[in-house]
Amino acid sequence: MDGPPRTATRSRVRPRTGARSAARNSGPEISRPRRAAAESDCAESDLEVSGLPQLARIIGSIVAPTTLLTALLFYFGWSHAYWFFAYFGVNSTILGLTTQDYLIRSIDGLFVPLTVVTSIGLLARWVHIAFKARLAPESRAAVLRVLVPISAVSGIALLVIGLWGVFARTVFEFHFEVSPLSLASGVLLLSYASHLHRSTTRTDTNPVKPTWIGIVEWAGVFVLVGLGLFWAAQGYSAAVGTSRAQAQASQLGGEPSAIVYSARSLSLHAPGVKEVVCANPDAAYRFRYDGLKLILQSGDQYFFLPKAWSPSDGPAIVVPRSDSLRLEFVLPSSTGDRTVDTC
Repeated sequence: MDGPPRTATRSRVRPRTGARSAARNSGPEISRPRRAAAESDCAESDLEVSGLPQLARIIGSIVAPTTLLTALLFYFGWSHAYWFFAYFGVNSTILGLTTQDYLIRSIDGLFVPLTVVTSIGLLARWVHIAFKARLAPESRAAVLRVLVPISAVSGIALLVIGLWGVFARTVFEFHFEVSPLSLASGVLLLSYASHLHRSTTRTDTNPVKPTWIGIVEWAGVFVLVGLGLFWAAQGYSAAVGTSRAQAQASQLGGEPSAIVYSARSLSLHAPGVKEVVCANPDAAYRFRYDGLKLILQSGDQYFFLPKAWSPSDGPAIVVPRSDSLRLEFVLPSSTGDRTVDTC
């Protein structure tokens, strides 16, 4: 009689260390130039944003973005309104313009600058990305050796022009935007040249820049670029306000005529303005004034111009709004404005 069946034992074969290592490293191998390029891009990306998130949090904790934006829009709208009414010889502060009026006017003064700055910023960003993606690692260093000095020299030249315009009138002020845009562009070019230079010279043995240095650097860049753009936008909004006033003055003939009825004499004496006294002594409005164009009604003020107004002849007229006044409007016609000598 046979003994109990033997249990079959399963033997384990342990892989050799060399085989395990080979299996672990069996993935696709990255070539050295491509790996170096990836590491360079990562280092450059880290360098570009170093300190930027911290600075954004600091600014956000000091002032709310919406508050800052509203304040800037209010200022640009005020500049637009000030120079618009200054063309007619009127101080805009007496018209009682509201915050909504200033914000609406700021759109007219900021539409072109915001469009241009945003377009240039996006274009520069896309060119930078394409530059990094398409250049081979071995040729990128040669291009940077030429690009960095050109950016640095151009930035220094533009920065000098901008700073010169801060302290004195310069030969470059043939256009009011040259100095502020030179200041902003010079700082951006110098910052870009600095980042490109650091990305090419950074190695693992070099000490990492402390975060506070990045915060200070980005703060300086934002302040100078922001002041330059603020300066340029302010000048542009003032120029737009003046140009809108000139256009308004040139189109007075096509604007509806305002006929003002008043319970008392307003003693308006201006070229083309005629006062008519009503024959009926019981009339609620005994005085009528023809030849006026209403430019603005804001708060408790009416702002009129004579139909024959010109910068050299003709006052601007501001009349308080009250129940003793009544206004009628007549569209311009081939027969001319209303000239009937009765009420």
